[in-house]
Amino acid sequence: MTALADLARQGLPAVIAAPVSWAVLSLLLRYADRLPLDRPNPRSLHARAVPRGAGLAIWAGWLAGSFWTPGAKTWLFPLLAVIAISLLDDRRGVHIGVRLAVQTAAAALWVWLVPPSIPPLIAVVAIMWMANLYNFMDGSDGLAGTMTVAGFGAYAAAAFYAGADEAGLFLAVAAATAPFLYQNAPPARVFLGDVGAVPLGFLAAVFGLAGVSEAWWPLWFPLLTFLPFIADASITLVYRMLRRARFWEAHREHFYQRLVRLGWGHTGTLKLYGALMLGTATSAVTALVWAPQLGPWLTVGWSAVLALVYASIDYHWRRRRGQGIDESKC
Repeated sequence: MTALADLARQGLPAVIAAPVSWAVLSLLLRYADRLPLDRPNPRSLHARAVPRGAGLAIWAGWLAGSFWTPGAKTWLFPLLAVIAISLLDDRRGVHIGVRLAVQTAAAALWVWLVPPSIPPLIAVVAIMWMANLYNFMDGSDGLAGTMTVAGFGAYAAAAFYAGADEAGLFLAVAAATAPFLYQNAPPARVFLGDVGAVPLGFLAAVFGLAGVSEAWWPLWFPLLTFLPFIADASITLVYRMLRRARFWEAHREHFYQRLVRLGWGHTGTLKLYGALMLGTATSAVTALVWAPQLGPWLTVGWSAVLALVYASIDYHWRRRRGQGIDESKC
């Protein structure tokens, strides 16, 4: 009976988060003409303007649900700072230097409040990179929403197994994102915007590092859970840096972007990446519960699988270019 009561208590934040998020999202869609528009451009994958800013619904739902969770909310002020600068960037545009400065300050504040088990500088860099790569990967319908539901759902399962009260907090993120995912599935009616994607990546890193520090899970667990996002974004960044491209500018060179342009479309790309996300997240939880010693090997194994997927995409992409197909029409 105690276990059932604990399960009900942990589920309460999610029960609150989902309907609040749905209500706010419905309101945003009703007044979609007042939202910033994500207009098609040479670096996007869409052919029509789509309103963005649905991340506000996620944060409204999640903050309403998280009010009921116990413990110090050391993430609150750093997260609010990231949400604020990201919202301003959606509406008016903010210089990249200002955005990075606020993100750095927010990450440093959290690291100061909750000293992680890894060197502070590495923790700050990891948090900033995760926040930005989440935004880079939010370019095709349903991808970021699926990664969020799968990733934070895995965090919730692992925290519940560890007996941590934060399990309800993590589950509420997934629950608050579910209404957005429904509206963002192909063809998307609304986008997250920076106000959704950047703070979600920030939380994925912060909660991942917090779990390592609290011994809820080893470091391989958050890496494996979010590996499809981390690998695609990181490999693409390195590739662009080696080519001396302006890696900080928007582009269409991520593997998921190439896959869409190769003819898979948003639906086909979501099916493949969704399967990879569910696979890594489920593997991470399964290994953590039954065979933690296999976690690093699973991370290596899934990295190999992703490498093969990326190599195949790259092969077909180069073949397409070799056939002289106009990439601007892809």
